[in-house]
Amino acid sequence: MGINYRKSYKFAVKSAAVITIFSTLLIILLQYLFFTIDWLFTVTFTLLFFAFSFYVLQYRVERFIYRRIQKIYKEVSILDESVLRNQPITTDMQTLMYEVNKFATDKKVEIESLRVQEEYRREFIGNVAHELKTPLFTVQGYVSTLLEGGVKDKALRKKYLTRADKGIERLIEIVNDLDMITKLETNELKLNKQTFDIIEIFQNVFDLLEMKAEKKDITMMFDKDHYRSIIVKGDREKINQVVLNLVDNSIKYGRENGTTEVSIESLTDNKLLVRITDNGYGIEKKHIPRLFERFYRTDVSRSRDVGGSGLGLSIVKHIIEAHNEHIYVESKIGVGSEFSFTIEKAVKK
Repeated sequence: MGINYRKSYKFAVKSAAVITIFSTLLIILLQYLFFTIDWLFTVTFTLLFFAFSFYVLQYRVERFIYRRIQKIYKEVSILDESVLRNQPITTDMQTLMYEVNKFATDKKVEIESLRVQEEYRREFIGNVAHELKTPLFTVQGYVSTLLEGGVKDKALRKKYLTRADKGIERLIEIVNDLDMITKLETNELKLNKQTFDIIEIFQNVFDLLEMKAEKKDITMMFDKDHYRSIIVKGDREKINQVVLNLVDNSIKYGRENGTTEVSIESLTDNKLLVRITDNGYGIEKKHIPRLFERFYRTDVSRSRDVGGSGLGLSIVKHIIEAHNEHIYVESKIGVGSEFSFTIEKAVKK
C-alpha cells in the first residue's frame, strides 16, 4: 500500500513564482534589446511557464523527495512505517518534521517507560525470591535436621516442627498476598459493596490486636471517648483488611508506651476521611513515594524482624483504589506517622 499524501503546494507555488518572475523579466529584457515587446506573448509565456514550473516542482517533491523519505521510514528501525501511515504524510516539510519529531519523542518516552518497567520487574522478582527463600531455607533446615536423627529427640522434634510450621505459615501468607494483589490488579477480585459500621470494624481490629499492643504497652483509641456508629459503603471484608493492616503496622513500628489513634471526619457531603495516627519512629521523606510498592521496606533489618510479607501496604493501596478512593501518608522522623484514606458515606434513606 502506498503512502497517503496530504498535499501542500506552498513550496511549488513560491518556487515556480520566483522562477517565472525571473524568466519573464529576462524575456522582456531580450525583447526590449532585440525585438519589439509583445505583451500578449509575454503574458501567455508567463502563465504557461508558471504552470509548467509548478507542475514539475510539485511532481518532483511528491515523486522523488517523499519516495526517499518513505525509504528512510522503512530502513530506520526506530520508526514504524505502519504507524506513520495512520495519518496522511504532508508535503510541507515543516509539518512533516514536526510529525516525525513528535513520533520519535513518543517512542523515546515509550522506551524509557519499558526500561523502568524492566527495572521494576527485575527488582520485584529479586524481592519475591528473597522473601520466599528465607522461610523455605528455614523449613528445609529444620526438616533436614529431623531426618538426620533429630526426630528421635521428642523435645527437639516438637521445637523444630513448631518452627517449621511458622515458616510454612509465612510462605502461605506471602503466596496469598501475592494472589490477592494479582487479582486486584487484573480486576478479577470483585468488590461486594454493602453498607456497614466502620466503627465496628475498628473495634473488632482493636480486640484482635489487643494482646499484640499490650506487649509494647501501646494504647489503641479513638480520638473521642465514645464514637457513635458511622455507616459507610464498601466491601466490608476488604476494608476490614485495610484497617487491620494499617493498625497492625502502627503497632509493629510504633514506640513502646505509644499510641495508635483513629479519627474519622467528614471530607465532603458523601466522603469521609479515616485517619490512623501513631507516635512511632516515623518514616524518612525519601521512602514515602515508594512506600506502597510490593516488598519495599524502609528499614530492611528491622522490618524483617517484625515479620509480615512486605505486601501489606501494597494490598491496602490496591483495595482503596479499587473502591475509587485515595490513600495518603504523612510522617515525620521522631514524631510519628499518619495513614489516611477516603471512603464513601452510606446514603441515608
